[in-house]
Amino acid sequence: MGRTTARLWALGGTLLLTWVLCGCAPAVDSTAPQTSTGSPVEETSPPAQTELVPDGSAEDNLGYFDAVNTGVLAENPDAMGMDFINALVEAGFDKSAMQVTEDYSTVGNRAESIQFSVRWNDQCLIGQNGEAVGGYHSVVMDALDSGTCLIGNTRDIE
Repeated sequence: MGRTTARLWALGGTLLLTWVLCGCAPAVDSTAPQTSTGSPVEETSPPAQTELVPDGSAEDNLGYFDAVNTGVLAENPDAMGMDFINALVEAGFDKSAMQVTEDYSTVGNRAESIQFSVRWNDQCLIGQNGEAVGGYHSVVMDALDSGTCLIGNTRDIE
């Protein structure tokens, strides 16, 4: 095997290894707003939004959504999906517009992360929490063509 062929094989192997390793990390949209309960609050941070803005947009209500969810985690760091849903309902969000993923896998293991959402007109307030994702995060995204917010299996909200 010639030098050029060996170099091409080495380059190809390096690219393949890089691709495999990058595929193991969760995709992060660097343009999407994210919050985390693990990050320190700076003194220059605006105060947490303390009320729902019914005539506002999903973006207008993201601060309140976050305040409710971080409050749930402050009370119970091991909060499950319905803990978030119940707190959001109590805070004034529409229960019929919500979705939540399962707390446990099909074999009974606790989910590595849970997701929950509130559809707000044609957008969605989406929260995610779990060790696998580094704590609590939230984002505003467009609703799916189906009119829902979360992809995959979700559980019934009663």
